Amino acid sequence: MTATTTGGNRTQIEADPALPTIKITRDFDGPPELVYRIWADPDLVARWLGPRSIDNHIHTWDLRRGGSYRYTSTRDGEEIAAFYGSFHEVRENERIVQTFTYEGWPDGVCLETITFEDLGDGRTRTTTLSVTDTMEARDGMIASGMESGVVEGYEKIDEIISEQTADQPA
Repeated sequence: MTATTTGGNRTQIEADPALPTIKITRDFDGPPELVYRIWADPDLVARWLGPRSIDNHIHTWDLRRGGSYRYTSTRDGEEIAAFYGSFHEVRENERIVQTFTYEGWPDGVCLETITFEDLGDGRTRTTTLSVTDTMEARDGMIASGMESGVVEGYEKIDEIISEQTADQPA
């Protein structure tokens, strides 16, 4: 499964047929420091995470090794989902390793590794590898509509990058 996004960048979402993994790869027109900050700053995370039809509310965001997070998603003022996890490794501008759990399915803990690769010329490639505990859990994530949420979320990152770089002096 692959989806095209704005700006000529493609979001690639791959589900390995033999492993309970999802790999998401996306290039951004911003330097690693900025793209990482968009992943790290809870105010920015709340703006970009998920589809455009939802609002996110960050309740806890302690981005450090051993830290944790929790956020809820609402639509039309009604809570529709809640997520939480722990940060296991944080290397600024390079890598975040975290768990990810949907509160509606607390036994389905996912391990995610997000890397930020400097492509040069002010561009960054992010790769997220999510490992679920079963193939059924992985397939359930895909069936949940995550593809549209990821694609729309990454489009919102493009918009934040444009805002942030427009504020920079020439």
